[in-house]
Amino acid sequence: MKMTGAQILVECLKEQGVDVIFGYPGGAVLPIYDALYDADIRHILTRHEQGAAHAADGYARASGKVGVCLATSGPGATNLVTGIANAYMDSVPMVAFTGQVVSALLGRDSFQEADITGITLPITKHNYLVKDINDLARTVKEAFYIASTGRPGPVLVDIPRDVSGGETEYQDPGPVDLPGYHPVLYGDEEQLNKAAAAIMASQRPVIYAGGGVVVAGAHRELLQLAELLLAPVTTTLMGLGGFPGDHPLSLGMLGMHGSKYANYAVCECDLLLAVGARFDDRVTGKISEFAPQATIIHIDVDPAEIGKNVPAHIPIVGDVKYVLRQLLERLQAKLPGAWQEKIQAWKKEYPLDYEENGRLKPQQVIREIYRVTGGQARITTEVGQHQMWTAHYYTFTRPRTFISSGGLGTMGYGFPAAIGVQVACPDEVVFDIAGDGSIQMNIQELATAVNHELPVNVAILNNGFLGMVRQWQELFYNRRYSYTELINPDFVRLAEAYGAVGLRVTDPAGLRPALEQAVQESRPVMLDFIIEREENVLPMVPPGAPLNQIID
Repeated sequence: MKMTGAQILVECLKEQGVDVIFGYPGGAVLPIYDALYDADIRHILTRHEQGAAHAADGYARASGKVGVCLATSGPGATNLVTGIANAYMDSVPMVAFTGQVVSALLGRDSFQEADITGITLPITKHNYLVKDINDLARTVKEAFYIASTGRPGPVLVDIPRDVSGGETEYQDPGPVDLPGYHPVLYGDEEQLNKAAAAIMASQRPVIYAGGGVVVAGAHRELLQLAELLLAPVTTTLMGLGGFPGDHPLSLGMLGMHGSKYANYAVCECDLLLAVGARFDDRVTGKISEFAPQATIIHIDVDPAEIGKNVPAHIPIVGDVKYVLRQLLERLQAKLPGAWQEKIQAWKKEYPLDYEENGRLKPQQVIREIYRVTGGQARITTEVGQHQMWTAHYYTFTRPRTFISSGGLGTMGYGFPAAIGVQVACPDEVVFDIAGDGSIQMNIQELATAVNHELPVNVAILNNGFLGMVRQWQELFYNRRYSYTELINPDFVRLAEAYGAVGLRVTDPAGLRPALEQAVQESRPVMLDFIIEREENVLPMVPPGAPLNQIID
């Protein structure tokens, strides 16, 4: 059957199970949009291409499916770049389709031409420029396969207008066969035996779990392992929800803004089992003093991560879900002892807490969101102090419920990501916890949420500052607040102008009523919480310091 390239693309998307696309039309993608007009695929028109990329990212993280975004050539494609980089850093399965000028004009500085495959080469798992319409179906199939297997990541497919607008006989490309790309699922038997022996010999084990646990769906295996060994579990920011935060063995987050007891446990453990984590600098602090007494076992699906930042004594390459199952077969239950007693003593001595002084505190806001939602909401965040307070004071017990920009640290991520989460989880309560700086970077997506009747809640922790930068200026630059104070719009009236609900809270008494109203609304809600201006995120390890040198 003869089909246009655009029709082939739509047919391939259906075959991949795509039910929603986040995008923004333009000249180079007009054939594709014309084909979408009759397609049984939902299209969410965002108000900026970056919003489309972040929404596709949030959709993917919440659903476990591949997120899809679509933009035109030139500036449309380059507006996707931050969102693609964000997905790359956090291992999010996403396919970004971009339009391109006709093949004959490539490389001629044509109107709205940009070398988007060249630009995104360092921030994609793979990318394609489709030069022949007969390669399109195979390329799309490969793109989804690459994005979703092994260590997930974004793939970009650039489609010139003559390819999307041309015609050919459509043929199914058959199964994907990529020589040289064969992700490893199972761990090496010899390495597994070494790891099991080291674990059983250890007296002070700690499990360090990263986002790979969530991505691989290995949360049940992790819980089983921790309970078998009675090993405390600390997670990275990306790993939150991969282990129940209310479990007695949970240490919460480690690193620069980790709990004291998590950092102390890592410093004193004799074995560190890293599962789907990459030893990021915000986790390790001073690398030469990270887990100095520990034998380090590192399990990861990406061999490039093994030993990249911290040398591993026992490296194991494989999908963490399968490797943990293999490991569990080789282990026996351990009995509680002095290590478990010491962990519990630290947790009692150094709880995460804050001072109440009658004014509205950000920690109060987070805890009240947790209470009002019963801990069952899907939470996204922007990047800054509010992100860390959320990690501390909202207890995550399920995977894929905490969705945030970890690696790239993208301000403006949370709100469009929340739109993607709400599309993926239409019957669940979704909150974007934001700062008054971050929210303004993609606030135009309020129009998207209103137009598509997506009841996303936005909780702005409004302190009139770029809060995290101000905190560093206070602690390390003698309170010289250089260009971090903000003059903000009236967020309530702004929300109302878009057709959303706007609410303002200035004291603790108004906190619960506003949140209870918000979760009952059928429209998007923007809550403006006027919080203590110079509240800091504590505890904090100064940059470059070891994890046991903590400001509190």
